[in-house]
Amino acid sequence: MTHVLETGFEIIESDNPDDNVKVKGYNIINGELKLSSDGKLFESHNPARLKDCLGEFPLSTKEDVHDAIKAARNAFSTWSTTPAPTRGQIIGNMGRLLMQYKDDIVRVETREIGKTLKESAGSVQEAIDTCLFFQSEGRRLYGQTVNSELPDKELFTYRRPLGVCGIINACNFPAAVPFWKMIPAIMCGNTCVWKSPQDAPLLSFMLTRIMHESGLPNGVINLVHGKGSGAGQYLVDAVDEGLLNKISFTGSTSVGKMIGEVCGRNLVSASLELGGKNPLVIMPSANIENAVEGAYWAGFGTAGQRCTSLGNLIIHEEIYDEFVEKLMDKVRSTTIGDSMRNDGVLYGPMLSERYATDFLKTLEMCDSSGAIKLWGKGRITSENKPDNFLGIPEEGVYMWPHVYDNVTEDMACFHEEIFGPAITLVKATDFEHALYLANASPYGLSSAIYTNDRLEAYRFKTGIKAGMTGINNSTTGAEAHLPFGGVKGSGNGTRESGIWVIESYSYWHAVNDELSGKLQLAQMDVEEIDIEAADVDYSSLA
Repeated sequence: MTHVLETGFEIIESDNPDDNVKVKGYNIINGELKLSSDGKLFESHNPARLKDCLGEFPLSTKEDVHDAIKAARNAFSTWSTTPAPTRGQIIGNMGRLLMQYKDDIVRVETREIGKTLKESAGSVQEAIDTCLFFQSEGRRLYGQTVNSELPDKELFTYRRPLGVCGIINACNFPAAVPFWKMIPAIMCGNTCVWKSPQDAPLLSFMLTRIMHESGLPNGVINLVHGKGSGAGQYLVDAVDEGLLNKISFTGSTSVGKMIGEVCGRNLVSASLELGGKNPLVIMPSANIENAVEGAYWAGFGTAGQRCTSLGNLIIHEEIYDEFVEKLMDKVRSTTIGDSMRNDGVLYGPMLSERYATDFLKTLEMCDSSGAIKLWGKGRITSENKPDNFLGIPEEGVYMWPHVYDNVTEDMACFHEEIFGPAITLVKATDFEHALYLANASPYGLSSAIYTNDRLEAYRFKTGIKAGMTGINNSTTGAEAHLPFGGVKGSGNGTRESGIWVIESYSYWHAVNDELSGKLQLAQMDVEEIDIEAADVDYSSLA
């Protein structure tokens, strides 16, 4: 057992000089580095170069997860009574350390999940922005004073922490999203058990080490590694066992519904940020070149592996052919490859083999739905690759960009989320039809419209059923001080980011302070005020 602050990363030696650095990873429980109780491990591999193993990590058992929860529960009493400005100062330290180590974190994120270096830098910057934002919120964790209806009595409200929070996030934003969750959680005085994404354990290990370096007390944030069906499920089961006070989850709608059911029957708070089939509407008044850029990035940035990636591209029939022609010119020129080896890459590999398998299954659904495939041939191989692929395809998990035309509302591919580089094209006859189509899927996360008609923009943002809307912007892009989340199948109404997220990690405590020295009963002892007729002669006004 080694204390988290007393050792550097342990390197697993290799006899092969061509091997990259391979790290021995640990759970971090109560500030200590621990292996799994049964010694089992799993590996993390670079999806751009599958033979590149980043490290081995504990396959956490139920005992490990319970140890982490116990540590969080023990730390709660001290952390929750630590002054909020002090908690904010530690969070500010985290942000400054993230800035100090940013280049290293970015390279680890790109190596572990295959995002381009530019996109990984954006993810890490989002974590930095979150820390700097909530540092100051430590001095603004406001309650209110309320006037009493009785004399010699004061009324107050306070924000109180919930307790121990279980944190589960997907691997596509492995720096930004867990910080969206844990930073406001600990700022409010909660403690956390974080189940790292199984495809990004090294980055999670690195970030947790940095959080402890900032002065965070042991037990406030505890990290356990493993699979969703293992450590993740053990964390959810702990709600039924009465051990957790909150679950915050980012992932699929099906898993989110399961977690919501468990939390609901135990009256435990749940934050659920789920999938999307995000619509983007193009109207005739739009700047076509700008709209093409926005749609192209929304669909294929991050290889379409954002929960806010473009789903249905809804184009007015008047400009349909022109728009599709210009969009396809860009799609056919897409540069794909490993950004750690090549410049100018739009997107890299799928996040892992697991995500690649799921993506290929959704392509089968698109192919069988009746839509017309304009571009895309599945997985990239040496015998099956687009002109602008850079590198050796078989080294990683790379996919063609896919575009499906003539998609209609009765097709499965209109409604189902496709998590990968694929978009569906839908034709609209007018604005009302476009808005109807934008609302017709079961999801409601992000949305966007390109138009220079201000009335159309207004009617879209007031008529769309989504948690977020872009006007003359893509469906992607979130800032650390704006609420993030969806409605319908995309979430349960909770939000990440900004001051609004504080509602998800605290509860209101009302305090009634009686100063009169006697029992005063609200509503019953209030002096009644008689209504008296005004002593005015109105006859002179006739």
